[in-house]
Amino acid sequence: MAIKFSNTFLLRKLHQITGIVPLGIFFFVHMFTNSKAMNGAANFDKAVKEIHDIPYLLLIEIFGIFLPLLFHSVYGVLISSEAKPNVMNYGYGRNWFYMLQRATGIFLFLFILFHLLNLRFGLIPGLTEVAVAGNADKAFSIVASDFQKTWVLIVYILGVIATAWHLAYGFFLFAVDWGIVIGEKAQKMTLAGCAALAVLLSVVGINAAFAFRSPCGLMPKALCEAPAAPAKAAPAGPTKF
Repeated sequence: MAIKFSNTFLLRKLHQITGIVPLGIFFFVHMFTNSKAMNGAANFDKAVKEIHDIPYLLLIEIFGIFLPLLFHSVYGVLISSEAKPNVMNYGYGRNWFYMLQRATGIFLFLFILFHLLNLRFGLIPGLTEVAVAGNADKAFSIVASDFQKTWVLIVYILGVIATAWHLAYGFFLFAVDWGIVIGEKAQKMTLAGCAALAVLLSVVGINAAFAFRSPCGLMPKALCEAPAAPAKAAPAGPTKF
């Protein structure tokens, strides 16, 4: 019997794919780039400049990030508006995860909007008026200036944690809904792995945020590369052979 694919079915599958492929990859790259701040301003600025030097960057941003992000965010909010949480009646773990996934989705819609307006475009009053885009040589100082404000740092930490959970649990839902993981035992193992991934991404992101306030962030200084000391000039004088 042929299966009739409704528009809702296709949109939900597209919503999952955009969250896993372009946006998931972007988050991993974003965390890797931010972690360059652990080794100082020069390393972070260099990493941002390398991104700015990518050919066709604007097209990649539009079609690989902004449009998928717009669709995933807006459709995610629509899905969340139809949600019917029942954790008060059935306090199972999956029900709490269901509610948390939608709550983080709504929070991330607002956080990402704030993040883009702030660091991508420099349009948030009272914060930096210089966008990171187009100013790679000042990228570290721009971010560090905002992160000196405790409330901004807290907002970004919450954003990192929410994104880490939303993405990691999204991997689980994708694996289950697409029939990649079948069986109760396999699903429990996958869920545990995704929860561990959420913790790992949160730790990496939080440490990267603190790296804009102090070298190496919250990690021991021994784990970070020390800035190279300038070479000392040889003393002037006659040369002995």
